[in-house]
Amino acid sequence: MATEEGKYNIKAVSKMLGIQPGTLRAWERRYQIVAPKRNESGHRLYTEEHIKILKWLISKVDQGFSISQAVSLLENKELNAEPLQMDKEGDRSGALANELLEALLHFNESKAHDLINQAFSFYTIDKVLIDILGSLLVKIGHLWEEGKITSAHEHFASSILRSRIGMILHSFPHNGVLPKVVAVCGPGEAHELGLLIFTLFLRRRGFEVVYLGTSIADEDIDTVIEVVKPKFLFLSCTLKSNVPETLKLSERLTGTYGNLHVGIGGFGIDSLGSEEKMKYEQFIPGSSPQEWEEWIKERLL
Repeated sequence: MATEEGKYNIKAVSKMLGIQPGTLRAWERRYQIVAPKRNESGHRLYTEEHIKILKWLISKVDQGFSISQAVSLLENKELNAEPLQMDKEGDRSGALANELLEALLHFNESKAHDLINQAFSFYTIDKVLIDILGSLLVKIGHLWEEGKITSAHEHFASSILRSRIGMILHSFPHNGVLPKVVAVCGPGEAHELGLLIFTLFLRRRGFEVVYLGTSIADEDIDTVIEVVKPKFLFLSCTLKSNVPETLKLSERLTGTYGNLHVGIGGFGIDSLGSEEKMKYEQFIPGSSPQEWEEWIKERLL
């Protein structure tokens, strides 16, 4: 730490930074991140470097971090040869996502997992899964489609991201009283982000979800339904060209299985005109968690 002489007592620092002396003492005791010098009387004396560190920590707390998370960030900035640039509120998760993308594109698996672990220590599960890992999945897909990365990059990065997302999704306990759910992409669909987000929503609410991911053959869906016997089946459709087949499948499944409720969502469904949405409203849960809650609740009664 700093080697200059201490010149601010704890009362002065408290007034300067707007923080209680007891809080300063607690931070010193618990985290040892600032070790003020002592004068002959044993009173604490803080240096300019200490003030700088404390201001930085306070700025992180004001941005929504806990003090322990802020200390971890500070230690990372000091010890990591390539520190994360997280000084701006809007750039924190973006900077971490960029670091993670760089690690994935260099096939650095250990660093990628370290960065994902950092993300989970700083942010909520929803933010990490949706804003960081989910957005990276989309970005990597676009990079591959544009020919900016190889298929090897795409497979390696997607494999790691999907495995970490899957680990979290499968970690939520389910409520045995609630009915089972199947989630799968609609015919011809391969984009899973929306379906992953919706599955997260369901699992956070205690539903046992059989997550199938990208589209499977129609007859295979029948096999899953006959074995699992779900009350709900949710289909994701992002491409407009796949909407007709997705709607056709939804009608067939509800006609075949009388107790099954089919819900469909995604950009392709959102792009439907108002008349079409009205025609197929029984299949469309909406686009917000509140609408999803209401749609499911009506069908649980």
